[in-house]
Amino acid sequence: MSQHSPWREQLSTELGQGFIFAPVVLGLGILVYFEMPEEPLLVISLLSLLLGFGCAVLLRLSPFFWRPLFWGITLIAFGFGSAAWRSAAVAAPVLNWRYYGPVEGRVVGLDRSASGALRVTLDQVKLGRKGPRQAPKRVRVSLYGSYADERPIAGARVMTTAHLSPPAGPAEPHGFDFQRHAWFTQIGGVGYARVPLLLVAYPAEGLSFFKLRIALSNRINLHLDGQTGAFAAAVMTGDRSGLSMETLKNLRHSNLAHLLAISGLHMGLLVAFVFAALRFGLSLIPSLASGSAVKKIAALGGLIAAGGYLGLSGGSVATERAFIMAAVALGAVMLERRAISLRAVALAAMIILIRRPDAITGPGFQMSFAATTALVVVFNTISRLNAGKPPRHVIWRMIKGTVISSAVAGLATLPIAAAHFNNIAQFGLIANLASVPLMGILVIPLAVVAVCLLPVHLEWLPLTVMGWGLDWILSVAREVSSWDGAIHKVPAPPSWAYLTICFGLLGLALMISKFRFVALAPIVVGVFGWVTDQRPDILISDTGVLVGVLGAEGRALSKEKGAGFVAGVWLENDGDPSFQRAAARRWDGPKGATRIGVHVIFAAAGKRGLDAFDGCKASDIAVFSEMFERDVPCRVFDQKSLGRSGSIAISIKENGALNVTTARGVAGRRYWNDKTLRNARFGY
Repeated sequence: MSQHSPWREQLSTELGQGFIFAPVVLGLGILVYFEMPEEPLLVISLLSLLLGFGCAVLLRLSPFFWRPLFWGITLIAFGFGSAAWRSAAVAAPVLNWRYYGPVEGRVVGLDRSASGALRVTLDQVKLGRKGPRQAPKRVRVSLYGSYADERPIAGARVMTTAHLSPPAGPAEPHGFDFQRHAWFTQIGGVGYARVPLLLVAYPAEGLSFFKLRIALSNRINLHLDGQTGAFAAAVMTGDRSGLSMETLKNLRHSNLAHLLAISGLHMGLLVAFVFAALRFGLSLIPSLASGSAVKKIAALGGLIAAGGYLGLSGGSVATERAFIMAAVALGAVMLERRAISLRAVALAAMIILIRRPDAITGPGFQMSFAATTALVVVFNTISRLNAGKPPRHVIWRMIKGTVISSAVAGLATLPIAAAHFNNIAQFGLIANLASVPLMGILVIPLAVVAVCLLPVHLEWLPLTVMGWGLDWILSVAREVSSWDGAIHKVPAPPSWAYLTICFGLLGLALMISKFRFVALAPIVVGVFGWVTDQRPDILISDTGVLVGVLGAEGRALSKEKGAGFVAGVWLENDGDPSFQRAAARRWDGPKGATRIGVHVIFAAAGKRGLDAFDGCKASDIAVFSEMFERDVPCRVFDQKSLGRSGSIAISIKENGALNVTTARGVAGRRYWNDKTLRNARFGY
């Protein structure tokens, strides 16, 4: 036998895991599309799909050793092509100007903004005298004023007077790209209204999941008051519009916010309860009790319940993943196959990535699959270790399972949560151990019973008892989030470091041979890149209203109010727990100026700032939120240049030279940020 045979055996073992790695390689092709500096031509996207089909044919004809290469090229090509196709398929008009005037549309979504305002999503939009091809397919309007908390009727046509603008670009280069997110959700305008919504027409006849969701949410709030009712509505229907900012903060800081996301926990508990209830009830029928039909009928009932829950909850990425996993598991039960495996996780990921390629960039997809993959790997390992041993008591197994699942899911999602939200909930395990068992034993079963009793108007009884459990969970969140050190702030990682860590963790979880430990190398490299990364010395908002300069005490902001969202993003990405007002006190220069090294930074917001500006030196930087037309020796960023470049990040080199990065330069010329390109491709 050759001396290299052990390595060949290990390699063959990993190649046998090809399907498990398929979504990783498919996702790599999707990421290639999103990282392109220019929107690819339609012919390139078509050639990518043809390349995928060609390599798929060669895959069947090639020798075993060459198959991984063709398999990888096929998946990368399909990933790239599917992302390009989806990007064009969701094309819809986007506002190219700021608009103030009448806005009319149909209510298709309700939620809360970052500031806590009730936010309404409208489709079938009409904007004053603008033609239908000029109006966005959807707009999102935050409501302010004395009537702001009056929830509109789901599906009704409403009218208001609103300020609208195009979706904003990233708050800083390499930051979250809301323009891209809005493009894939077909939101072409965002804004606010300070006057009430007026009813134009009642909802059309016929049911929709959104109307059903809001109707059920209203019924829940009739029996459960305040935040308990809002929490129950979020768990049962996905409607979070009633939750206060204080409640959301407590849940996030205690690492219990996942209880709001209708995902694997909720779907698993729902399916398990329905499956167990049907199986128990049907086994009481003598003609069925002796056969295998009971188990299969119960699985079918669980699948129907899971499908209804998916539609009712709005179909987020996490819920879709949970439904697909449940469908695969229940299908396996009906076919008498193994229910839970990494192949089921891979299949769910493949389906979602093909349907919604953009989901790969969001924390929902990443956290959902990270937790699920880690749980399957750990519990499969535990099952192998316990094979042949007598089972422990059911209560001990439940406690052990809760502790392990909470710890594993928390550790698996920790780097993702830290990268996206800049927070680490340090007492999250304690909060989960005190809350998750109650969710499974009391809350979800009673939620199912309440829905079943709705037709006879007896839902108040299970909802009342369910409310006691939710009150306990809210009290745990409130208590844990108040502890000193509940939240540890961390800076945002560079993109390359985050991706390196993710691929390393995937390799560690999915590989089964001795090659697995090779995946530790990218994890170490990524973590080192994260902790040694230097945040930009200067940040400039895309409007020029806000400037942030990094100093010894943290980032100094040029304004203590205004541009609050951008200020919050900057401070969070710095890992700085300060509020905008405190950060503004660090700005210590006269006449809107501050100093960093040899550079003086002028922040001249508004016309008053423009009038107060009295000149600068060649080494200085001046930022204006208005047009600046004077000839000065310093580097100038004004309304016109920032409109082209988007937000700005500047790093100062050791020799004093400026390294300028623009949001537009990072994002490239894409459908979601270039109106000329949209007009050329789609005519709007």
